[in-house]
Amino acid sequence: MTDVFVHPSAICESEHVGKGTRVWAFAHVLPGARIGGDCNICDGVFIENDVVVGDRVTVKCGVQLWDGIRIEDDVFIGPNATFTNDPFPRSKVRPSEFVRTVVRKGASIGANSTILPGLEIGSGAMVGAGAVVTRSVPPFAIAVGNPAAIVGYVDSDASAGSAPPASGHGAPESSPQVGVRGVQVQELPLVQDMRGDLSVGEFGRSIPFQPKRYFIVFDVPSTEIRGEHAHKMCHQFLVCIKGRCSIVVDDGTRRQELLLDRPTLGVLVPAGIWATQYKYSKDAVLLVFASEYYDGTDYIRSYSEYSRWIARNSGTSG
Repeated sequence: MTDVFVHPSAICESEHVGKGTRVWAFAHVLPGARIGGDCNICDGVFIENDVVVGDRVTVKCGVQLWDGIRIEDDVFIGPNATFTNDPFPRSKVRPSEFVRTVVRKGASIGANSTILPGLEIGSGAMVGAGAVVTRSVPPFAIAVGNPAAIVGYVDSDASAGSAPPASGHGAPESSPQVGVRGVQVQELPLVQDMRGDLSVGEFGRSIPFQPKRYFIVFDVPSTEIRGEHAHKMCHQFLVCIKGRCSIVVDDGTRRQELLLDRPTLGVLVPAGIWATQYKYSKDAVLLVFASEYYDGTDYIRSYSEYSRWIARNSGTSG
């Protein structure tokens, strides 16, 4: 190995360590491990054989990376974070193969957190200090607590849902376009009298397409996340007709969180936008109009695939 720093008190048995990587005191890297360039392997880190670490990864003190762990580029792993690779461990009973855990590009794992085996931490996600992660974390999600729950998304400023609802019989009011390409928030008319309230939307006007289907989402546990996909052709219009929920919209460059907290507020999500719904209240009922019939091939369900699709279709989607 050339251009690799190994502290005199460290043991680095692997020949597959990239240029510029530093292995500090009392770290131990086994022969089969593969470590990329410009990494920082801090004091007391142990890395087993079947481990792959990407470029520019920081592994802070007291971390063990066991067989089956895959760490992509630009990941930060905080001090004493704990990875596991066997869902049913027994002393001196070794499985035929260990469950694979993947931390995607740019994710951060907080100090003293625990990651159960077989999970994926999505690109850009952040796991809070001390969290116990029992389920995979979506890209850019912020997961905290025990068991870890998603409380937000990185770089997504919460907005919408705070303006007063429109009233009267006039045309619906359209808010300025949000920062995510093509996404619009619509204030729908509210008609109030002694018999009760009424809100209305018109297809081709307040809802700028003729829907071919609708679906209703309800009875969602508050910790659950729905959506997590994009459409290639289908446009959607979402109204939370009871309770509240939040929608995170993402065009591959910008990300924004929108609060739907009344039946007079709708969000247009055009094709080519990654959308996630979460923070459902117990009584939430989400009504979604779709411009197309259901077609499984229209869905993009992986954020990495979505990023590739955006790159191929830059300037043509939406």
